Amino acid sequence: MLDSAAVDAAIAGVDQVYHLAGLPGMWVPNKRDFHDVNCRGTEIVLAAAMNRGVSRFLHCSTESILFPYSDLGGVPAEEALQPADAMPGAYTRSKSLAEHHAAKAAAAGFPLVIGTPTMPIGAADHNLTPPTAMLWYFLQKKVQPHLNFLVNLVDVRDVAMGLVLTMERGRIGQRYILGGDCLPLGNILRMMATMSGRRQFPLVVPGRIAEFSAIMLEYISDNFTRRPPNGTAEGVRIALAASDLSIDKARTELGYAPRPIEPVLRETITHLLARSGEAPSGAIEHHALSSRAS
Repeated sequence: MLDSAAVDAAIAGVDQVYHLAGLPGMWVPNKRDFHDVNCRGTEIVLAAAMNRGVSRFLHCSTESILFPYSDLGGVPAEEALQPADAMPGAYTRSKSLAEHHAAKAAAAGFPLVIGTPTMPIGAADHNLTPPTAMLWYFLQKKVQPHLNFLVNLVDVRDVAMGLVLTMERGRIGQRYILGGDCLPLGNILRMMATMSGRRQFPLVVPGRIAEFSAIMLEYISDNFTRRPPNGTAEGVRIALAASDLSIDKARTELGYAPRPIEPVLRETITHLLARSGEAPSGAIEHHALSSRAS
């Protein structure tokens, strides 16, 4: 997507563009990659789409740029567009700048809408995107140190349908949050333990300790191992600012109707266990039967 000629050729003859390409992780060896892919890449795709005169353009953003990192002046977080400088790290800055470019194009009359997923999970995540990687990390731990922040999990199939609905029904220049159920991470960990049949012990860690630990882990990764750390300072700062974002606008204007998260969480846990070579335990099968019966 950084090859403008290739992007232009790909868009030739296309009526609608779904711009979902991005670098989603919290850590890369070269932090400039976040800006290049998420921000400059968006500029390139937007420029090609505008040049080709596409009839509709969907920009896929992220909930992590909406949490209140700065004074929102009474504007609901769902509608605010905060300055990129207020973001807690390189990833969120790159995504914020990308959305600023998208909003500017819409304000100039380009037929653009914004879809903002929360944390999609599902049983087909073979590459372990960040939400699934988080679940897998905790699934492997007997003792689970964690920040008990609000997590909005959503079935990836609902996100896909929500993006289609945003493209088809969304108002130009508007943002639609495509989320599911919002729960404290501690609740999710307890659900996972029940589903997997494992005896696990969630342990809440204070925010300052979590942030200091993440800074140290990230320093070691940046300067020595060059491998992703188990946590990043930006990730902790996002967690500390996380809030329950409303999906009412998507429900009302688009007809967006996400399913309850428990069944897809169960499917995801089953997939992760099978992926690691473990057969689902009787506990997860019993839990599935109990949920269907209820």
